Amino acid sequence: MKFMIVLACLLAVAFANEEADVLKSDSEVNVLDFNYAYELSNHIKAVQAGALKEHDNWVVNGEYEYVAPNGKLVKVTYTADETGYHPKVVEA
Repeated sequence: MKFMIVLACLLAVAFANEEADVLKSDSEVNVLDFNYAYELSNHIKAVQAGALKEHDNWVVNGEYEYVAPNGKLVKVTYTADETGYHPKVVEA
């Protein structure tokens, strides 16, 4: 379920800019794990992988980056698990 929520949010960001072309799009979804990556021509990139752990808990790791309106590159690296969403944001 977490996978679907995060994927939906990232796809919403990706499709918000109608002028972006898809440069890369890879995904693999299995019963116990998944991964995907995409890159758009408007400098949005995302990579995510997750695996089902004991007691039906998913552990998801990923990162995404984009160019902010101020022209700076923003990169978010995160982990999501049974304790919540843990992002680290770097603006360059």
